[in-house]
Amino acid sequence: MLKPVAPMGFIIAIVGRPNVGKSTLFNRLVGKRVALVHDLPGVTRDRREGAGRLGNLDFTVIDTAGFEEASTASLAGRMRAQTQEAIASADAVLFLIDVRAGVTPTDRAFADVVRKAGKPVVLVANKSEGRGQAAGVYEAYALGLGEPVEISAEHGEGLADLFEALRDALPEFAAAAQPPAGTEEAAEQELPAREDAAPHRPIRVAVVGRPNAGKSTLVNRLIGAERLLTGPEAGITRDAIAVEAVWEGRDFLVFDTAGLRRRSKIADTIEKLSVSDALEAIRFAEVVVLLMDATAPFEEQDLRIADLVEREGRALVIGMNKWDLSAGEPGAITRLRAEADHWLPQLKGLPVVAVSGLTRFGLDRLMRAVVEIHAIWNRRIATNPLNRWLTGAIGAHPPPAVAGRRLKLNYITQPKARPPSFVLFCTRADAVPDAYRRYLVNGLREAFDLPGTPIRLTLREKANPYAKRARAGRP
Repeated sequence: MLKPVAPMGFIIAIVGRPNVGKSTLFNRLVGKRVALVHDLPGVTRDRREGAGRLGNLDFTVIDTAGFEEASTASLAGRMRAQTQEAIASADAVLFLIDVRAGVTPTDRAFADVVRKAGKPVVLVANKSEGRGQAAGVYEAYALGLGEPVEISAEHGEGLADLFEALRDALPEFAAAAQPPAGTEEAAEQELPAREDAAPHRPIRVAVVGRPNAGKSTLVNRLIGAERLLTGPEAGITRDAIAVEAVWEGRDFLVFDTAGLRRRSKIADTIEKLSVSDALEAIRFAEVVVLLMDATAPFEEQDLRIADLVEREGRALVIGMNKWDLSAGEPGAITRLRAEADHWLPQLKGLPVVAVSGLTRFGLDRLMRAVVEIHAIWNRRIATNPLNRWLTGAIGAHPPPAVAGRRLKLNYITQPKARPPSFVLFCTRADAVPDAYRRYLVNGLREAFDLPGTPIRLTLREKANPYAKRARAGRP
């Protein structure tokens, strides 16, 4: 089981009813646009954590779903439960209201919920830019949560007042905060110390798949907690949520993502934003776990996603989820691996693991496959063995002659890994047939044990030492 990593510093939860600007303030505090923001209410569903900074205060900030009154079994009720868990884990709460709309009955109802939690509360009057918002600010006093702090999260106004309010709410953490660096040189000197404190960077893993493939349930079982919102409804997840965890001494950063449907079926603006967030998680990841439904594997959309991962150069592991619902007859996983090689020849030998997010079956094997494919994705091969292999490959299958002229392959080297990338110096690089290029890639994969990882092979023409003499007209 993956163990969740404890957050650093103190924790702040941002709460409020839908569409008051919680995600916008979250993005402002973490210093980048990571949470989805839209004018429509209810965009945020899962709680998202990030490393926030305000003045000299460093903290973990949690973006939450909007408070709504609903039954416990409904989606809105489960979202509210996630928000209440965030409040319970926080050291302080930022309660946001929209001063343009004034104080609503929903604000009053959930101000009571926050007050009963017994945590320090900072009342934040958001969207206070411009004039004419005084009435909404005066109304906020009626909530009984103290003096409201007027800010504009979108425009970055009022953050100095928010800093002072946080310091007053959490004096013990404010006293322990380090003073801000006085010069750029001092800030630069702090960076190496932070890198030394974490010599092993976490393996970044994105869990992707079609809607309702069980991605959130799988991540919850991996960390042993109901961290992510789940349910029978398809398309619950919208943001790509990162969860830090540890498995057998290795650090991981696991991204749960929204389901990826065919582009032609995506019309909703929020779904477009969710898909964009999922694609960004794939680009940021090192290993991608593609969850397929074991009862209907290798659908067209599954293959499209796998091809996208290969084109992005990420290592891929296929998880056959819902294995508890499949027949599970002897030899089934072997046949699925053969199907994977058939449908995805560009990733021949990729790991295929039978798992069940519901019963935790196969999760240790899945994580072991992630670690192994990550090591392959990082593998480097010395130049001498590469050129010995090239000599043997040419001897076994010489390159074809094109237009009556023989192609000459001179030597090969590996300039980079992640994924393994090779440069082959030759004559007439543009004339080498695609079939012969595939022959070389497959030979590299087999000879140097590179199953399942993308391989990049670049053909480059060797400089002709006699070219200048020919241009100058010399004999």
